[in-house]
Amino acid sequence: MITIKSPEEIKIMAEAGKILARIMKQLKKAVRPGITTRELDRLAESLIFKYKTEPAFKNYQGFPATLCTSVNEVIVHGVPSNYKLKERDIVSLDIGLRFKGYYADMAVTLPVGEVVPETARLIRVTKKALKRGIKKVRPGKTFGDIGNTTQRYVESQGFKVIRDLCGHGIGRKLHEEPQILNYGKRRSGPKIKEGMVFCLEPMVSMGDWQIKKTKDGSGYQTKDSSLSAHFEHMAAVTQNGCRILTSLE
Repeated sequence: MITIKSPEEIKIMAEAGKILARIMKQLKKAVRPGITTRELDRLAESLIFKYKTEPAFKNYQGFPATLCTSVNEVIVHGVPSNYKLKERDIVSLDIGLRFKGYYADMAVTLPVGEVVPETARLIRVTKKALKRGIKKVRPGKTFGDIGNTTQRYVESQGFKVIRDLCGHGIGRKLHEEPQILNYGKRRSGPKIKEGMVFCLEPMVSMGDWQIKKTKDGSGYQTKDSSLSAHFEHMAAVTQNGCRILTSLE
C-alpha cells in the first residue's frame, strides 16, 4: 500500500532532506583524485552524527557502510574501500539518514577531475532525466508517466536506463511502496496523489541496461562493464505539483 503522509510528517521529512542536502554538498567538495572511497564514507558518517541524525544504510540488509560509493561501471551499492579515486573516474555518492523516525535518501554522480566529453554527457543526461521525471510528479499523473518520460529522454540521447533497479516510496521505512521504474508506458501504474513521498532515481548506462552483482556481492554493475550514472531526489507530492525535499539549491 502506498502511504499518504500528513503535513506534519512531510515537515519532518523536509527537515531530514535539508540536512541530507547539506551533507551531500560537503561530500561533493571532498571528491578529488587521490581520496579513497573509505575516506568519503568516514566523512559522511561524521557529518551525519554532527547533525544528530542516524545513518540509514549502515547495517541495512548487511551493508557495511554509511555511504554507497559506486565507481565507473558500478551502478549502486558500491562498498567504500581503500580504492583511490583517479582522474577520469566517475563516482556515484548515495546517502541516507534517519531523523525523528523518518528517512531521507539522495544520490549524485560526480566526475573525478577531468573526464572525457562522452562521460560528462552521460552525467548531464542522467541529471536531466531526473529533472524531466520530476516535472511529471503531480496529482492525477501516473508512475508510468514518470518512467516513460525518463526512458524516452535517455534513449533519445543514445543511452539506456537500467531496468532491474528502481526508485521507491519512503517514510518511516527506507523503502516503501511503490517501486518506481525508469521505463514504462504513459497512463500506466498507480495514480500519483497529494501527500505521497518517494525517491526518483534514474540509473543510466553508456552501454547495455543489463546488470550483474559486483564481486563483493553487495552492489550492482553493468554487465558489459560500461560506465553508469545515478541521480536521486526525495520528492513530496503537493496539490499543485512536486516539492523536492533534498534540493541542493
